[in-house]
Amino acid sequence: MLKFGNLDESTAFRDQQKEKAGPVTVINTFVAPEGKEDEVVAAWADDAEYMKKSGSLLSVQLYRGIGGSRLFTNVAVWKSTEHLRAALGTPEFASHLERYPAGTVAYPHLYQKFAVEGVCEGE
Repeated sequence: MLKFGNLDESTAFRDQQKEKAGPVTVINTFVAPEGKEDEVVAAWADDAEYMKKSGSLLSVQLYRGIGGSRLFTNVAVWKSTEHLRAALGTPEFASHLERYPAGTVAYPHLYQKFAVEGVCEGE
């Protein structure tokens, strides 16, 4: 079963979801147990297919660490925090968490584009 951790202890993922914002990007880094990388990818693919059916997931991409890394990072853009909460709050999604191999840890966090003058645009 998937366990959750916080990269920023001051801002839990559940608390971030309470904000009314959109679009939002979930950046979720998974640490796969040794030798279970294929199982993590299969579980993630099931999650992604389920989320795509919600109609509120704007884009999704999985990245894998190189050089023998066991890290995977999911980058998913949602219409809003409300849409994300609705998708995460279903019993069907809860059953998906059980498909990850024991020892898998996920570190999800919500982001929005941030403007830096002369470099990049914000929302």
